[in-house]
Parts: sequence; structure tokens; C-alpha cells
Amino acid sequence: MAMGLEGGDYGAFMEKFELLPSQSQQQLPLHGLTFAIKDIFDISGRVTGFGNPDWARTHAPAGATSPVVLATLAAGAISIGKTVMDEMAYSINGENAHYGTPTNPCAPDRVPGGSSSGSAVAVGAKLVDFALGTDTGGSVRVPAAYCGIFGLRPSHGLVSTENVIPMSQMFDTVGWFARDLSTLSRVSNVLLPIPADNTIKRPTHFTIPKDCFEILGSLNDHTYQILNASVAKRFGNDAVDNRNLGEFVSSNVPTVEKFISDFSRSKAPSVPALSVISYVMRCLQRSEFKANHAEWVNTVKPNLGPGIRERVYEAIASEDEPMEDFHVLKTEFKLALSALVKDDGILVIPTVPGSPPKLRMEAVALENFRARAFSLLSIAGLSGFCQLSIPLGVRHGVPVSVSLVACHGADHFLLSVAQELYETLKEETKKAWSSPDSSLSHQP
Repeated sequence: MAMGLEGGDYGAFMEKFELLPSQSQQQLPLHGLTFAIKDIFDISGRVTGFGNPDWARTHAPAGATSPVVLATLAAGAISIGKTVMDEMAYSINGENAHYGTPTNPCAPDRVPGGSSSGSAVAVGAKLVDFALGTDTGGSVRVPAAYCGIFGLRPSHGLVSTENVIPMSQMFDTVGWFARDLSTLSRVSNVLLPIPADNTIKRPTHFTIPKDCFEILGSLNDHTYQILNASVAKRFGNDAVDNRNLGEFVSSNVPTVEKFISDFSRSKAPSVPALSVISYVMRCLQRSEFKANHAEWVNTVKPNLGPGIRERVYEAIASEDEPMEDFHVLKTEFKLALSALVKDDGILVIPTVPGSPPKLRMEAVALENFRARAFSLLSIAGLSGFCQLSIPLGVRHGVPVSVSLVACHGADHFLLSVAQELYETLKEETKKAWSSPDSSLSHQP
């Protein structure tokens, strides 16, 4: 049943309407919760807009509803509408030239993050309890970090992407946002498959790579110190491993050597081995995007906003590259990361390289930020591992987050570790940010 609603808040919604559960029994796991849906999910009888008016104009209403949306409704939640997204899901900024940029509720002068911008804003602004998004290159993790909320990218292939417009099937995942771990876990228990062995392991080791925080992260937010102190306090000093991830990848992913010289010469702050990982993922993603959408782009010649236009047409015009080395590296990387993390370990990294970019940031500075961001985001992306972005609070007017990454299929383990660690993280964050050389603008 769908009923029209009026208005929109924070620019988060494309359209507001109610989708009600078929039954509203109080014992249903999501009873009483409201949610929003990114405009990439099909809802029967409605056009899926994919962030662009020309796409909406040239596509018929969906004939079926996404199984993820159906499962969420069947669990008792109520949808209140569809949210704004970046055009064709090809950005992590959250700016949309046609429908407007949703207002970041944590930092209104900064981008909300994309491409699931409206979904993150709707949760951050307390317009809904949780929201559905998608994450190919970072489109749940980034807006979660920018809007100061929790965002889960599940293990690749674990949650159905049927009746979701594809961006790049090799990396596409359905994810979700919430303001608290309790709600996130309720949604996760509905949408994630329950493993055959439902025994949750206790983590034995946390890899907190120094290079990811000192080169790709922000030293000003003290997250490296906060994380080391939190893990040591909760799980013991022996659980902490501070090895450099770049060195590990260089030593354990042989095909990296074929590419690394191009990135070692870069003068920008980088971890060359992770720049290779990012490059390979983006090449594979671009190839699939081209296969999915070149015909439509070349036929319709859609009006695309700045930044998106260049990216889309670059992908469409790109030569078909030999993919063998890319696929080999992808396999090697997943095996190496699996050996590092194992099924009872956690990799801890910055979600993004620092504060959300300001609205309409100058292109060169933005591209440097994007390059560092994708060096972090491609770790879970290329491996297919699950990743949870965790908000630590707002410092100097901008949200700060960290991420926990676990092995493919260890999604319930990841959530369990987050629940066990979160209170200690908050305590250590408060301590670090309120020290004499620091200031706490908002306790998490």
C-alpha cells in the first residue's frame, strides 16, 4: 500500500510516500521503525530514477520490488520515501546538480557524501530510524562518516542486489545506515543471512596499520591513539598489531610489483601499494560501468552534472584494457588480506582521509582527497570484505569516524566486535579530545 506524503526535509528525499508492512504485529523485528530507500532500488509501479532526470524520463516503472525492500517491510518497518543520490551512483561527494545537494546535518557547509547521500542525511537528521543505500566504491561508508552515523557495507554477495540498478556488479553491495548500533543490528539480523554455525567468536587480534592513519588519515583527530588505547584496554596489549599495511600488501600480493613504480613516484601523500589496489579496483569498476550503461549514455546523451559528466564520459570512452592482471591481483589481494585478518581478527582503518570536503571545493584539492579516500575504501572493496563505519563524535565542527573491517562472511562477528568495543571507544575519545592540547566540541 502506498500513500502520498507532502514535503521534504534537509533535501534528503526525492519523493515521500508510505510503504506499509503487510502486517504490523508488535513481535516483528523491525516493528515501529521507519526507513528511507535510495532511489536505486526498484519499487513496483514506480520509476527508479538513478539520480538523473533523463534516466527517469527514459525508463518505465519497475515491474517488481527489490527483495531487500520487501524483507524490510515484511519485518515490520514503514518506508516514508525515496532519497536523493549522486547521478548514476558515480561519486562519493553527495552533490546533485538536478535535485539539489542534501544538507549534511552534522556540518551544513560540507558535502553529505555519496552516492547514498539522501539516505545518510535522512538518518543523521532523525527523519527516519534507518535507511537503505548501496556501496560500490564507498557509497555507504563515506556518507555515514560525513554525517556522523553508523554505516555497514556487508560482505560482497551476501545481500541480494536483485532489482537494484547495477553500477559495477563485481563490487556492488546493499548497505544500511542507523544512528545507533542497536538499530543497525536489528536491521542486520533481518537482512544478513544467519551463518550455519551461529557461534560468535571472540576477536584475537586487531591490525591497526600505522601508515593508514599517519599517511592516509588525519593526525589532528587522534584516532590512531584512540583506537590503540581502546583495543588494548578492552582486549589486551597483545591484541594490537601496528604493522604497515602498505608493506604487507607489497610483500604478499605479487602482482602489485607490475604497477607500483607508477605510484611510487607520486609527490602526493600516498601508500603506493594501496594506490595500486585503488587503481585496479577503479579500472575494473569502470569497465563494468561501461558494459552496463554505455549504450544508454550514447543513445540518450543525458544531461549530467559537473564532475559526474567527466567521470561517466571518461568511462564510456575508455579503451577496453587487458583485465587478466587486474583479476589476478584481486584474487591475490583477497587471499593475502584473509591471511592477515583470519576469521577471528579485525582490520582497523580510517573510513575517510579526514574532514568532509566543503561544498563546491576546488577540483584539484578534491581530487587529492578522493585519491587518498579510495586507497582506504578499496581495501574492503577489492577484497569483498565487510566494513562498518563508526562515528566517534564531532570535533572542531566536523564529524570523525573510524572503520572496522572483517573477513568475507564475518558480518555478524564484525557487528559483535563493534558492540563490545564501542563504549570503550567513546571513553577513550572523550579522554583524548578533552586533554590539555585538545578540545572536545561534542562528546560521542
